This record gives sequence, C-alpha cells and structure tokens, in this order.
Amino acid sequence: MNKKSLLLPSIIFSFCFLSKAEESKPSSWPQWRGPERNGIIPSGSPWPDKIDENTLNEKWRVKTGKGYSGPVVSADYVFSTESVDEEERTHAYNRKDGKLAWTTKWKGKMKVPFFASKNGSWIRSTPTFDGKDLFVCGMRDVLHSLDAMSGKVNWAVDFAERYDAPIPSFGTVCSPLVDGENLYVQAASGFVKLEKKTGKSIWRSLTEKGGMFGSAFSSPVINEINGKRQVVVQTRTNLTGVNPKSGKKIWTKPIKAFRGMNILTPTVLNNSIFTSSYGGKSLLFNVQKDEKSQELVQSWENRQEGYMSGPIVLDGYCYIHLRKQRITCLDMKNGETRWISSESFGKYMSMVSNGNEILALDEDGTLYLIDPNPEKFVIKERRKISESPTWAHLAVSGNQLFVRELEALVCYQWTD
Repeated sequence: MNKKSLLLPSIIFSFCFLSKAEESKPSSWPQWRGPERNGIIPSGSPWPDKIDENTLNEKWRVKTGKGYSGPVVSADYVFSTESVDEEERTHAYNRKDGKLAWTTKWKGKMKVPFFASKNGSWIRSTPTFDGKDLFVCGMRDVLHSLDAMSGKVNWAVDFAERYDAPIPSFGTVCSPLVDGENLYVQAASGFVKLEKKTGKSIWRSLTEKGGMFGSAFSSPVINEINGKRQVVVQTRTNLTGVNPKSGKKIWTKPIKAFRGMNILTPTVLNNSIFTSSYGGKSLLFNVQKDEKSQELVQSWENRQEGYMSGPIVLDGYCYIHLRKQRITCLDMKNGETRWISSESFGKYMSMVSNGNEILALDEDGTLYLIDPNPEKFVIKERRKISESPTWAHLAVSGNQLFVRELEALVCYQWTD
C-alpha cells in the first residue's frame, strides 16, 4: 500500500494463481487492492452492517516500523512490511492474536528526492501472496520471494544489478502481479516478466530512461480484452497493453499527467479501460479490434482528476477520490459527473466494497461506510479509528478488517 504524494498506487480479471486449497478459502486478501485488484471482495463474504464500537471491535494491535505497504492476508497469517534504520523487514503475524510468526529482513534504505521527503522514505510496494510464497518489492528495486510459512528466502532479484538500471528515484512502488507460473512487475526502468519459481527473467519491455521521471507508480493487471489475453500497464507516460508471452506492445496511448503522476491501477471492464491522473483527466477507452490488431479508442473524458486512490466501479458508476480531495460519482456510460461531495477529505483514501456498500479509510484515520448511490453522496456512518496516518490500503478478510497505520498493524473484527 505506498510515499504519500506518490503512493501506489482496478480490474476484473481471472485470479488464477492460487492453489486449489487456497481457492476454497474465501478468507484471503492476497495482493494489492484485493483478490481481483479492484477493491471488490468476493460475493457472499461477511460484511459489517455498522462500524460503531459495538459492532467493529479492535481485536489486536502490534507496533511496527514505518511503511505504506498494505497488509496481505492468508488463511493463517497477516503479512506486513516496514523500514527500520538501514533495513527493510517483512513480518508474518498470526491473524487470530497478532503474535509474530516470523521476520525476514535485508538491507534496503534509500532517500526519496527532497521535495517528497516529507512523505517519508519508507517501503511502499504491497506484497503478493500466491497461496504458497510471498513476493516483496523493496525500495531499491530488489524483489524477494519468501516461503510464506517460514519466511525463508527462495530467491532475490536485484533489478538494478541485473539490468544495469538506475534505482527508482522514489523507490519501487509497483506491486507484483502473479499469473500462473509467472510474475510481472514494473521495475528495472521498465516492465519485467519472471519465472515465479526461480526469479529468472523471461523478458523486459517498456524500457525508459529511469531516474526522476522513469520509475512507475502504478501496478499491472491482466485480463482477456476483445479476445486477446494481455497485461494492462500504466507507466509514467502511457497506458499500454502488453502481450504476456512476448512482452511486445499490443496497443499504447499517452496519458497526460503532471510530472508523470500516473498512479492508479487501471480498471478493466469488459473491453473498456478506465484511468485517471493527477494533472490530467478521467478517461474511458474502448479496445477495438480488426482481424490483425487492436486499437485503443477514447470513449469519453471528464475533467475530474484522480490522484492515488483506486476507484470502486459498481453497477455502471465509478466512485473515485479526487486530487481536490473530494469524492465524485461518474457515469461509466457517458462520463457524466453525477455528483461531487461537498465534504473534503485527505489526499488519500482507500476503498473496498462488497458490491452493496463501500468502506473507505481516509488518511486521517477516519473510516466511512458509504452508500454507492449515483443520485447523491451518502455517508451512512463514520468513525475515527486511528490518530496516526493511514496511507496503506485496507484489507478485508472474513469478518476481519486490517488497517496499517504508519507505525502499527491493527486487526478489527465485527460480530455477525
């Protein structure tokens, strides 16, 4: 979950990399923005009717080092990362009581540019869990594969060393994407595909110069669009469809943004793709095809600017937190603004939904239960749950809600 003004950074895609045993357990939050990278929990999962202290109770709390990565949840553990002194650390906590199961650490300290230093030089990328192993990106473009039960290092890849590439100026932000036996990540001043089991590189594409404006903030998604399976990647400058076998571009489109602040994870809806950028606009594209190729064609644009907070798309409407720190509802058919909240919030808000309601956590530690109503903005309940900054993304698993404060990991549990 991920540098305040440069936090990470949705999609409907086939989440096919879990083992059969893990697939049978709905109580997991295995990656950035949840099971399908769109902030939506599986149908039929438990959901709190209210968020008051009588319904949603703090079950346990553990102190941590600083970090922006979102928590990742398996059937047994909650995984969290932190930056402490010269090290980056990954912890596994028992989700029943918060007791520490294991810790793995490595050297990983770096400093972000001076104008972003107020937001801290802490680990940002949210790990990914595939039912067996955990994949963790550190700030210095080093990716570790860890055995999720023991924390043992399976392998590590230093992208700067492997590709003679500069270390990202703001640190690695992209959260890895696992698909079958392969792993995708925006690193090494480009986009890389690896063998999940060994860390061996398969290809590298979308290479950039690197440095101040070369490191990606977004995370990739994968889906079949208009009959062609592809990875959708948003770099600092372009939205691109990539052939997962060859790494070649299928289509690409420039996305305007101030200083390359394309941060959102793209949202794939059937054959359309939604994105929004700081200093740009909200945009919906249709992927059109002929017999030989595909082309990205703009369907509509809206002047509202998203920033860091991934949207929730429900029933043809997009609910998104904006650069101007308000929430808006966009009609996905035509891009019309249905409403903009009169109330303002912080710079970042993580949102999850069960398809009927939205839970939203503001950076100031206020949790909201929102009715996704396209006619008006409706807050059903609100509750202050933290006095500490809450920049990491929420995780919901079973009847538990996991919140990563700047220096703590907290488990809340609601009664049925």
